[in-house]
Amino acid sequence: MNILDKYIKLIDWYIIKKYLGTFIFTLGIFTVITVVFDISEKLDDFLKNDVTTYSIVFQYYAGFIPFYLNFLSPLINFIAVIFFTAKMADQTEIVPILCGGASFNRFLRPYIIASTLIFLVSMGFNLFIIPETNRLMTTFENTFLKNHENYKNNVHLQLDSNTYIFLESFDNTNNTGNKFSLEKFNGDELKTKIMADRISFDTLSRKWTIENYTKRSVDGLKENMSRGPKIDTLLDMRPIDFDARDNIYSAMNFWELNEKIKKEKIRGSGIMVNLELEKYKRWTYPFSAYVLTLIGVALSSRKVRGGVGLPLGLGILLSFVYILFIQFANTFALKGGLPPIIAVVIPNVIFGLLGLYLLVKAPK
Repeated sequence: MNILDKYIKLIDWYIIKKYLGTFIFTLGIFTVITVVFDISEKLDDFLKNDVTTYSIVFQYYAGFIPFYLNFLSPLINFIAVIFFTAKMADQTEIVPILCGGASFNRFLRPYIIASTLIFLVSMGFNLFIIPETNRLMTTFENTFLKNHENYKNNVHLQLDSNTYIFLESFDNTNNTGNKFSLEKFNGDELKTKIMADRISFDTLSRKWTIENYTKRSVDGLKENMSRGPKIDTLLDMRPIDFDARDNIYSAMNFWELNEKIKKEKIRGSGIMVNLELEKYKRWTYPFSAYVLTLIGVALSSRKVRGGVGLPLGLGILLSFVYILFIQFANTFALKGGLPPIIAVVIPNVIFGLLGLYLLVKAPK
């Protein structure tokens, strides 16, 4: 405690408590608002699918609330900083601090401490908590709200450097595929080809059952053909590899996402950008706590006529521009060929530079 008292003074604790208190209070308000609007939008779907109250509360909203609060945390953080700092300026609390000998950089210390706490919590949630809660929400959505998105057609997949598979269609509801073929090469030479009417995955044995198959084996100039009604085999693929939905990546934890990226480098099924974007967002998104805190302090530390209304309105506008900028960058990565790492870094770099510029111009 003595170490804390040495570096964190009474005025620091005062600002930190205001910062975190306003942030948590704003989180609560946004939670209520988002849940009320979402219930009004999805109530018919809940009733139509005869969903139990337990599933809605402990599965869907247990995932929905953390996901959207995490998504909106930059906006919430920015509003919190703008609101309480502008209120302090309006009540002439900042001027005595600066006139008492504290520099503007020293005035920023409690903001950096509080934003660091938010950064650490956000990073922990992004890497470990949010994927698990997303798993609850996506399972619910895919079962009750998006159950029409169960088919994926014309699937080409490379399992390793020598093995390729093709499926005319795959049904995620019962983990079965139609018109299956497997080709195994040794360099440019075809060694084995299997064709089957149907393939299904057994979740207990974790094996694939190939039905009504024809197997062709090639050994130099010799060829062997065999047929059979059924054969069980191990293949380096799972039903999730054929998922037709676009919300499964957010439900993968840190290790699953890295493993998926590792396999995708071999398979080349066209989802690498989605996977890398999801991975990089989890690491870079929490840095918005610092970026928007700097901008918020710079905009609201000056006392203006009209109270907190003008800084708060400007802050909300800038935070929406920030979120919109993130979405544009993500779209350019997915559709325009922009490298995912650049897409997730650009918003923080641009708004970080804006924050530093505003701090330099801020009245001291």
